Amino acid sequence: MTMRERINQGKLFTDMCEGLPEERKAAKQRMHLYNDIFLDDPERRAQMLAGMLGKAEEVWIEPPFYFCYGTHIFVGKGTYVNFNCNFIDDGRITIGQGVLFGPAVTIATVGHPVCPDMREYMYTAPVTIEDNVWVGANVTICPGVTIGKNSVIGAGSVVTKDIPSNTVAVGNPCQVIRKISERDRLFYFRDRPIDADDLAEEAALRKEKTDG
Repeated sequence: MTMRERINQGKLFTDMCEGLPEERKAAKQRMHLYNDIFLDDPERRAQMLAGMLGKAEEVWIEPPFYFCYGTHIFVGKGTYVNFNCNFIDDGRITIGQGVLFGPAVTIATVGHPVCPDMREYMYTAPVTIEDNVWVGANVTICPGVTIGKNSVIGAGSVVTKDIPSNTVAVGNPCQVIRKISERDRLFYFRDRPIDADDLAEEAALRKEKTDG
């Protein structure tokens, strides 16, 4: 069994052989180039993302963006990643469509044994974030976690276990506090109502800017 196979199977590993250091170095070079691209060159940024990540089709990632390899990150269409996010992708990170990340989110797929004598070793466990999840600012997602579709993770949460679909979860450790309900179709923040006339006004302003 190779070291790469050990990594993929979640076994204990070290990462200083089989070309892994060189792969990380090349990835960080691409990462720094991406982070230095000017905001007025979206076409070049999209091209760089396509060659930098395992999959990134019609996604927007604000710089600075940090990762280990990049090629172990698979991002679905329409996902938005805010600035200063850290995706530690020794293991696979799978992100669905239409996912929203607030700033300074960390996704970690790698950990170390608790025993001090074994800390030189690492292990991986994949992270999966399903479609239409909203991850708030400064959230940390730990190895092996799956977050179900449509769910919301509150700002500052530390997600150590799976979160089911269609729920709101917050805290350290992150816990489900309620399901997404019909009330969420009526109010967008506390007691602020979702109003059809207000949405029509917003849509008209958006169209005016696009047409202009």
